[in-house]
Amino acid sequence: MSLRRTLPITALPSASALLLVAGAAVAADPAGRGPVTLDADRLSGTADQFVEAQGAVQLRQDGVTIRADRLSYRPPTDRAHATGNVVIERDGAVYRGGELDLKVADFSGWFIAPEFDFPLLGTRGQAERIDFSSRTRLSATKVQYTGCPRNADGEPAWELQARSIAIDLDANEGVADGAVLRFQGLSILALPKLSFPITGERKSGWLPPSVNIDNRSGLDLSVPYYWDIAPNRDATIAPHAITRRGLGVDSEFRYLEPDLRGQASAAYLPYDRVAGRSRYSLAWAHAQQAGRTWLEADVARVSDDDWWKDFRNDLDSLTPRMLSSRGLAERPFDGGPFALTGYAIVQDWQLLQTVDAPITAPYSRRPQLGLRGSSGAGAFGPFDLSFETELNRFELPDNNGPDTRPNGWRWHAAGTVAWPLNRGALSVVPRISLNAAQYRTDSPMVDGRYDAQRVVPTLSVDAGLALERDTRTLFGRSLRQTLEPRLLFVRTPYRKQDTLPDFDAFGRDFNFTSIYTPNAFAGIDRISDAHQLTAGVQSRLIDADTGAQVLRMGVAQRFRFRDQLVVPASDGSVDGPPLERRVSDLLLLGDTTLLPGWALDASLQYSPDTSSVSRSNLGATWTPGPFQTLNARYRLTRGVSEQLELGWQWPLRRGAVGGSGCGGTLYGVGHVNYGLRDSRVTDSLLGLEYDAGCWIARVVAERLSTGVSEATTRLLFQLELVGLSRLGANPLQVLKDNIPGYRMLREAPGTEPSALPATSP
Repeated sequence: MSLRRTLPITALPSASALLLVAGAAVAADPAGRGPVTLDADRLSGTADQFVEAQGAVQLRQDGVTIRADRLSYRPPTDRAHATGNVVIERDGAVYRGGELDLKVADFSGWFIAPEFDFPLLGTRGQAERIDFSSRTRLSATKVQYTGCPRNADGEPAWELQARSIAIDLDANEGVADGAVLRFQGLSILALPKLSFPITGERKSGWLPPSVNIDNRSGLDLSVPYYWDIAPNRDATIAPHAITRRGLGVDSEFRYLEPDLRGQASAAYLPYDRVAGRSRYSLAWAHAQQAGRTWLEADVARVSDDDWWKDFRNDLDSLTPRMLSSRGLAERPFDGGPFALTGYAIVQDWQLLQTVDAPITAPYSRRPQLGLRGSSGAGAFGPFDLSFETELNRFELPDNNGPDTRPNGWRWHAAGTVAWPLNRGALSVVPRISLNAAQYRTDSPMVDGRYDAQRVVPTLSVDAGLALERDTRTLFGRSLRQTLEPRLLFVRTPYRKQDTLPDFDAFGRDFNFTSIYTPNAFAGIDRISDAHQLTAGVQSRLIDADTGAQVLRMGVAQRFRFRDQLVVPASDGSVDGPPLERRVSDLLLLGDTTLLPGWALDASLQYSPDTSSVSRSNLGATWTPGPFQTLNARYRLTRGVSEQLELGWQWPLRRGAVGGSGCGGTLYGVGHVNYGLRDSRVTDSLLGLEYDAGCWIARVVAERLSTGVSEATTRLLFQLELVGLSRLGANPLQVLKDNIPGYRMLREAPGTEPSALPATSP
């Protein structure tokens, strides 16, 4: 039986060597980094000069561990020489080899033929020799680096080979000379010099090439350069060549300060061979807190009307044919019993018109000046007061075609007095509102006037009841059920408004939310007359443990006591024909996540006049497990449109993820929007994802409709080498935007993107 002992090296006899069986020695580090501990089956040495260790040797100091069959250590020079199954463990990295010579304190020396593993990154490799300059700097020759295990032939699925690599952890930089990237035995990328980050932190350098293919531009090859200007500022400059159009450059600049943040981007083609001219796009988004003032700017501009067709994916806009440029300044004020906020807004629009499908522009506001306020709790006893007043200058933007609507000024003021009465489960809120507006136009209105005004009062009473009770357990959940009836009475007298300008009014969509609003219009320029009662009820099931809603069902209908004269038109515009129906369509609503793995929702609009469903929206999503989702949605607006949408992410073939070759999992992804009324696919997305464990391949084809007989089709291909980089065109944002429930194959659950995400070459 052997015993372990720990003895300081200074206690060894000075005159002769001493053999310790199953012993250990401790030496003070001359650099002051902490003691050096040496354990072995056999130890021998002379005082303060030399220690020889054999058998299961282990040397430790400040997070560095060296294991070997044999090791000699010289305390005066702090140098260790190890041979036979040498292993170094440090900062999560593991090195294995045959012979090591190392100055332990400053970690300088050399390692012959080591293999190395980085468990935190999931990568590994080998080199002919590694030279350590310090704890943060090293160089290696004839290096092979991969994130894959070796296959039966001894070669991993992907491997980065380099003649030499120099690593500087302080600068977060690695530089490889003579780098060649091999995938499945083929060299796919060769660079004389390659710079890369060591950690996930950002670092200046060239990013992997990006390739886009579409039917309008052909092949688009881009090689971006990332510039890490500062921890809170960075930029990307991407020269690119487009086979059909020519050379161009894209750029992006991001900044993040304690009181402001923003992003600016630009794209420029000096000469587009297809269009026969230069082309560009500009975008800027900025937000800033300056004292008590909040500032925002959001600008988007392009060179021509066809940009949205040729480069649609470059436009970060929900309305790619109407680009908004907007600036805002907002500041709160102390107004005694009122909390006041003043604001100034300037908004302009750029229209991208087409001959076959022209669009009508919204008005630009140059400027919009306003003040709004609300009373504090108890400032006016039981009453709540609020108001808003604005002065607007409305102008039609350029490129709006033969639009005869007038430009002009509008001042409006709106105020409300409410008396909330809450008695336990019962809530009753009587409310009196007044909405006044005055107009002055540059050209005559419909009736020939240049000046006009109107004042419209409204009385409403909103009453609701919220009851709840515990119910039985379903699917392992303790549930609580609610019953919530609601009544809304509205009385608004008729005021003639069809001769007034319409600067910003439009009809609200008729749904379960808008049915409980007093005005059938959004905006200021139209106030619907009303003498009506809206009645509805909803019931919900709530998880008693988490508070999450798992089921909701509701019904609502509106009853009119006289004809309504100020009515939205069927297309959502203003000034439709009078509404003589006394009973509105019936709205029904339901959604649930009660069934495990299922999310169901439905909304129906039933017309008593035709005894049929005039509008419906039905959706179902099935998610039985990670990376498995199927969803379908049916939309109907009778006489206008009928659409079916399908989306999915689903494993087509499962394999043993983690190997190379064809042993991984193949996923199908896609989204199809099919118009049943005209029997055509409007937008579609089809693709495959293959996860081999250490690499992922994605191929996605996307088709976007740009007109009745026009569409843009593009092909996106990406190769993700896990632990290294992504090559090709990135389809991930396209998949997230189009497939509800889509998850990245390497996405950590619960992670959120950072405000200034890291970009690494």
